[in-house]
Amino acid sequence: MTQSIPNEETADISNTNSRKIDTPTTNKDEEKPSNSTPSPLQIVKIGTEEDEYAFTFNESNLNSVLSQVPVGWKVSVISVVGAFRTGKSFLLSWFLQYLNRECPGLVDNGDDKDAKEKWYEKVGSVGPESGFHWLGGVERQTTGIWMWSEPFYVKRDNGDLAVLLIDTQGMFDHETTMAVTASIFGLSTLISSYQIFNVDKRIQEDHLQQLALFSEYGRMAISEETKTSSPNKDKSKDNKNKPFQHIDFLVRDWQNFDCDGEGPIPKLEKEMDDYLDHVIDERAAKDLQDTREQINSCFSSIECFLMTHPGRDVTKKKYKGEVDLVDPTFLRLLDRYCYKVFGSLKPKMIQGRELMAAELLAYMKAYANLFATGAKFPEASTMLEATATANNVNATHTSLEVYKSGMDELAGANCTRYVRQEDLETSHRNLMKDATLVFDDMANFGNPRAIEEVKGELMNDIFQSYELYCKINEGRNPFSGLEIVIVPLIITVVSLIMRKFTDYTCSDWSQTCKATSEVLAETSGIVFFFLIIVFATKAREFSDFIKKLKTGYDAVFGGGFKPKAD
Repeated sequence: MTQSIPNEETADISNTNSRKIDTPTTNKDEEKPSNSTPSPLQIVKIGTEEDEYAFTFNESNLNSVLSQVPVGWKVSVISVVGAFRTGKSFLLSWFLQYLNRECPGLVDNGDDKDAKEKWYEKVGSVGPESGFHWLGGVERQTTGIWMWSEPFYVKRDNGDLAVLLIDTQGMFDHETTMAVTASIFGLSTLISSYQIFNVDKRIQEDHLQQLALFSEYGRMAISEETKTSSPNKDKSKDNKNKPFQHIDFLVRDWQNFDCDGEGPIPKLEKEMDDYLDHVIDERAAKDLQDTREQINSCFSSIECFLMTHPGRDVTKKKYKGEVDLVDPTFLRLLDRYCYKVFGSLKPKMIQGRELMAAELLAYMKAYANLFATGAKFPEASTMLEATATANNVNATHTSLEVYKSGMDELAGANCTRYVRQEDLETSHRNLMKDATLVFDDMANFGNPRAIEEVKGELMNDIFQSYELYCKINEGRNPFSGLEIVIVPLIITVVSLIMRKFTDYTCSDWSQTCKATSEVLAETSGIVFFFLIIVFATKAREFSDFIKKLKTGYDAVFGGGFKPKAD
């Protein structure tokens, strides 16, 4: 499938299919990842016992991915977490194959026997060399947190999305402490919009307890923010203000379908819904009920999908990803699951705001830095502060872009027309007002004093930018620098007038008059030759000067630029 970055024409989605997926690479003019071939990039490295398993954030790797996202596109982050050796990387490799198909099957054709060839029938292998790294056996393969080096682009009627895939280090192995496990799960959940919790055979009570534990500080941070901004309102009950968006329980090797997974897809999905209802239904025991309430208070939506065993051959250590060895029932359910995941994508949201790529970078950096000194849960107030700080950074960046884009159009480096100072100042005030409104709309939670400090820095940046625009604009002023021509011309004209006056009023016998006339003549001659030299050496400047005069005339008498009204 030929890949290309969406351009301005393709960004117009009014006449496109709402669920069409492309998988573009960058144009040669776009910034590209260090890898020439798409591959996983490590964005978070986990240390050793010596440094308390501190997280190291690789900003350059993440930026190499996010820089490929077109300006204005929102991002959706899909991550997979779960116990080690349960097939997380294997699942993500299937996701890559699904997204890389020219027709990835987002139009649901269910059990239609007459449907065109399925996407997975076009795949020869999902070996570790074709996607996220995986191998058969008992040893863990993924350490830290990894992201696929290229985003996938989804065209939707309600807004374009760039989809990012994340793989995480397996949990509950013999080398990873509980603190590291909790930190990996927590960080992955913080940065994802669609979290897949990969579990083996069934959802057990310890799975629910682990999920409740890992998401605890997210709920605490929301509670902290609720107390800070509105003590009388319980925001934890509002879906828009729950800390996390979506969690999928993906149960692998499920053996309890009534018809062994062979029945109609709607019937199988009904069994899945019934199973989830049974698992998270209210319990009489307080500790069990508290666990379920904790999960519900943290996630806006919770779903479950049951996947049968992929086949005996797939579990062998020598298996290299051959698709023809995979059980057909597994492939059938995998097809449905891929449609479910990618057919209902939503942008990553924080505090009700849908994020662009640049904003996601700020949040991910802030969250990863929470674990920079060691894998341990941060205080709820610390997590909230990190979120608020990243939000303030994004608000400042977005607001400054609003101001600069307007001023660039009016008096930026690529402009050629001189703008009258009063018009420039009026536009400056209007754009500063627009930027302030954007900032106030985005910087809406956290410490009010910190927000005011950041707002003050924004105003300072705007005024500094305004001074720069004034200097750039003054450089185009047709009347600036006229002294290099006007002063010599005035001297020449005055000298000639005084010489004529002297010659007319003085007697022929007066030596003083003659000397004065000669001095004036020499002065006018010297200045005249000086002007010739100036014109000869600065012909280009004087050509521009003539154009400036015409521009100045147009600006003053021809209407010029008219700023928008207050």
